[in-house]
Amino acid sequence: MDKKWYWGIIFFTVAVNVIMLQLTTRAYLGREFEMVLPYSIVGVVMAGIAFFTFLQWKKVEYKEDEK
Repeated sequence: MDKKWYWGIIFFTVAVNVIMLQLTTRAYLGREFEMVLPYSIVGVVMAGIAFFTFLQWKKVEYKEDEK
């Protein structure tokens, strides 16, 4: 994949993570406790995707520098 795709995925997942944090906070403070766990799970999954995408990008970035 092109390096721009990696950054696009990272920015998208971080944006979704910010939205999930806001929704989790709103659900917790609004006493909608049944919605806190699903929003938190989506946030954690998106953080994991962003992290592993970053690791892949880093591998590609340094591999190209060695050439």
